[in-house]
Amino acid sequence: MTALKTFQTLSGKLFVGGAYVESTATMHLDVIEPATEDRIGQIADATDVEVDAAIEIALTAGKAWNAIDMRSRAVVMHEIAAVMRRDKALYAEYLTREEGKPFKESLDEVSWCATSMDYYAEVARHEAGRIAGATVPGQFHFAIKEPLGTVVIILPFNYPLVLMCWEAAAALAAGNAVIVKPHEQTSITTLKFMEVFKGLPDGLMQCVTGGPRVAQRLVASRKTHGVAYTGSVPVGQAVARTCAETFKPCLIEASGNDPFIVMPSAPLEIAARGAAFAAYLNCGQVCTSAERFYVHDAIHDEFVALLVAEAKKLRLGNGLAEVDMGPMATQRQRDRFEALMSNARRQGAKVATGGGRPAGLNKGWFIEPTVLTEVTPDMDILQNESFGPVAPICRVSSFDEAIELANRSDYGLGANLYTRDTDETFRAVREIQSGILWINAPLLDNDALPFGGRKLSGNGRQLGPEGLSQFQNTKFVMIDPKAERQDFWWFPYAKEESFPGTR
Repeated sequence: MTALKTFQTLSGKLFVGGAYVESTATMHLDVIEPATEDRIGQIADATDVEVDAAIEIALTAGKAWNAIDMRSRAVVMHEIAAVMRRDKALYAEYLTREEGKPFKESLDEVSWCATSMDYYAEVARHEAGRIAGATVPGQFHFAIKEPLGTVVIILPFNYPLVLMCWEAAAALAAGNAVIVKPHEQTSITTLKFMEVFKGLPDGLMQCVTGGPRVAQRLVASRKTHGVAYTGSVPVGQAVARTCAETFKPCLIEASGNDPFIVMPSAPLEIAARGAAFAAYLNCGQVCTSAERFYVHDAIHDEFVALLVAEAKKLRLGNGLAEVDMGPMATQRQRDRFEALMSNARRQGAKVATGGGRPAGLNKGWFIEPTVLTEVTPDMDILQNESFGPVAPICRVSSFDEAIELANRSDYGLGANLYTRDTDETFRAVREIQSGILWINAPLLDNDALPFGGRKLSGNGRQLGPEGLSQFQNTKFVMIDPKAERQDFWWFPYAKEESFPGTR
């Protein structure tokens, strides 16, 4: 079956109870291929009844999964990871067609899904609790880790598979059931990917498609017990407010506006290549994209020339061809980005390269990789997430000024620095306000270390032991094997311990 045939076959489907089922929804949403503007499928806006049914199924499946020992759960998760690796080219094609990124980037994304499954399959076996020294002789005091219950994962369009797996792998390893609400643009790829989880008990991993109403119902339900959301700040705030009504744990990853500092000691050719990758990966549609460049006066002009040269080298086109950058994921995203560029030019920014639609690509939502110069700290382009292929460059006169401007943001997800000065390196570690810091090596993750931000970038962490803890409750247990009298703290209190004036 070809990919396009599969898009048609999965149109209108949900994945519940371990099987694909036809939704009874009357409302459907078109899925448009960003490189061709062709309609390649439709997704169902799942009904309230269907959402509630998935929640009930998850409750039963989660209890059965949590009763399985951790070693056996790990075996199943490793088998799932092996299937992901075996069939990664298949899922990469679906992802490229639906999201637009180059096939190589889609292959990488599926590979990262597999490594996260393997990582959490093992780390969960080592993070089941701990024993503490008892405060009473003969007793046994310890803490155990328990699953939350049913975890809801609400996904963005830009990295739908790996973000799902970072969270789902941790949630599953911890003993939870999972319900996924994919982004409308990448729902069919996510539905197709559900087949890799068929080794799990039926209903443990489910996918219901639709718009905001579906997500709201999942988040607000008293029968879901944790939420992981990735997306915009306003929606993240709304999710957090809803969760706060019942103190439901929530992981929020809500946008970034990452600085990229270049200092005179940096190897400029390498820094320019790193900058191009950090700014233009996935057409700039990455929450950790470099979006604010602070370049020292002493090397500003040389760095700009090198970055412009790197931008001009990039091959643009359909992600299934030999290209470095595909289109933006939706027409809405390109329209938003073009309005952002127009405003930057009105405010005085100069286009060193790019800034428009590439010649010869008349179909698809393509945009040129862009370098802006003469950008000043007060310009709008530096204040919020641009989420597109642009590198706005602001001059700085010192490392102190670069740090101050880097921290002058409502966001705090990632940050980048190119320097070979040891003092600048360790000052950045101490002083830059971010959840992630890349020095001379941008935008790489590590399954064993936490990913997340501060300020308006959200709360909580994915990956690492911290990512597992997001989906666990901790229970303190005190056992007295002999059930002895505890007169030293029970009633009646000893006379010698009463207030001296009453004795």
